[in-house]
Amino acid sequence: MEFDPERMHFSSLLAGYPPKLNPLYKTRDALIHKGECFVDLISGNVTQQNINFPQDQIVEIFRRALAQARVYKPDSLGQQCARQAIAEYYDRAGIDIPPAQILVTPGTSISYFYCFKMLAEAGDEILCPSPSYPLFDIISRMAGVHLTYYRLKEARDWEIDLDYLESRLTTRTRALVLISPHNPTGMVARKSEVECLAEIATRHRLPIISDEVFSEFLFGTAILPRPAQTSAPLVLTLNGFSKMFALPGMKLGWIAVNGEPELVQNAMWTFEMISDTFLPVNEAVQLATPEIFRVGRQFLPAYRDKVRKCRDMAVRILSNQIGFRLIPPEGGFYLTVTLPGEERSEDQIVIDLLQNARTLVHPGYFYDIVPTHLVMTFIQDLDVLDSSLSRLCQQCR
Repeated sequence: MEFDPERMHFSSLLAGYPPKLNPLYKTRDALIHKGECFVDLISGNVTQQNINFPQDQIVEIFRRALAQARVYKPDSLGQQCARQAIAEYYDRAGIDIPPAQILVTPGTSISYFYCFKMLAEAGDEILCPSPSYPLFDIISRMAGVHLTYYRLKEARDWEIDLDYLESRLTTRTRALVLISPHNPTGMVARKSEVECLAEIATRHRLPIISDEVFSEFLFGTAILPRPAQTSAPLVLTLNGFSKMFALPGMKLGWIAVNGEPELVQNAMWTFEMISDTFLPVNEAVQLATPEIFRVGRQFLPAYRDKVRKCRDMAVRILSNQIGFRLIPPEGGFYLTVTLPGEERSEDQIVIDLLQNARTLVHPGYFYDIVPTHLVMTFIQDLDVLDSSLSRLCQQCR
């Protein structure tokens, strides 16, 4: 082949991204460019709503951690003190996961990538819940795996369709993903559902990836049912500081591994190899982890109370709107609402809401929800949430 000096090769990854902004984000950017204001009910970043980990204490925590981190002594699984603190977090929940079975990561998105690479070859399948989260598509493409989906049944309050889940298994399925509390529906899997999922995983010799990033925010139950408390052969539990302690900028997450000893050992060897290749987690953050847990336990009650008040206000306003169908979220920061009438263009609905009600929400199809739904967070200043949801309801009449 003749050399073409102007030709440059890019991987097929680039082809998987939309070439331009969708209509909603074009409208959003146009409003920003004109300096016009609107309420963002897409972002669940609590720090943007003045919910912050105690700032005076975090400064002191990091002052001490930075002094400890002066000499660089990395551990490929994560600093022992960080893994010990995470193990104690699970111990308080009645789950025995020793530090040697914990990998510290720079956040849950990376944790998913590690799990996919550890469990699957190119073209293998990971079975995820639907409604889904758009980020999974990008992570799966980067990991070279194919996502397949099982249903959450809206007519039964987003219950897992376990029969359908099992029918979706193939010889290439390598893991089952559970997200509970679920984003964006707010579903929390019941104990019976988690036990049935574990039974399916046991019969088919499949690991469970359990995403529990919203585990501290429960509205219908006091205790989260967890796959790690079942007899599933291998459970990879994902969590981190972003939602738990309102510290998204810390970029501290983890994978806690439990199950059959040989499977756990193989998983940890693989995770250690992957992590040792990059050593991606900030040392000071790891060394600060024990104190963040200590202070965080004192911070959580007020934090949870603020989140619950936002949730309760959103449920009250949206439930009172004639024609809306809302399944009150049982956990997390998000909800979905079904709009009345015939199926309509969700793009046009959300653009009208942004232009006329100055409220930014997502269309349901972003999350594979049909027919006509809106997806939104309720994390917002209460007065702003009240006014923005009231405008949204008025616009949708």
